Amino acid sequence: MKIKICGLNITRDIQLCIDLKVNFLGFVFYEKSPRNVLLSDIKMLSNYNKKNSSFVAVTVNPSDEFIKKNLIGKFDFIQLHGSETNNRVSEIKKMGFKIIKAIKINEEKDIAVYKEFNNADIILFDTPGMEKSLKFPKNLIYKLPKGEKYALAGSISEENVENISKLGVNFFDLSSNLEKELGYKDHLKIKSFIKKVNELKN
Repeated sequence: MKIKICGLNITRDIQLCIDLKVNFLGFVFYEKSPRNVLLSDIKMLSNYNKKNSSFVAVTVNPSDEFIKKNLIGKFDFIQLHGSETNNRVSEIKKMGFKIIKAIKINEEKDIAVYKEFNNADIILFDTPGMEKSLKFPKNLIYKLPKGEKYALAGSISEENVENISKLGVNFFDLSSNLEKELGYKDHLKIKSFIKKVNELKN
């Protein structure tokens, strides 16, 4: 199983997630978000030994200028949540990044959109809420493609992760369910969730 935790705070949450061997650490670059990262904090990323964790910049239609100025050399992945095309995915990959492309799922026909993004390294199936913590439609989970390239986001928690894994998902993306208040990660919740996942692995 792989875990991505999104909406992390650079000054507060990183070391804990590295120590817990969280696979992907996501940092939001979206000004409307309560989890938006301060650009002035980015330089602190170089202070950490990532070990086997990857840093992910979560973006919406990022410009070349923004990527070159802020992200190159600091992040392993760029996550794309906007209207980016497969050609745009290719352009960003050429800058030296791996790509997570988010696909918003309202109904079953939306799932097939992932096939348009053959250049993406990871496909993230998400709810259309954009940080509104909407629940992913359970009746569609088992229809998602299977494998380590495909991740699921949308109201995943310690309480339901076991049942979701039984539907064939083994890559989980969490954010709001690991918070004690909006935009503020609860370290006890993170530890408890990772403990649960480790139990499922064993």
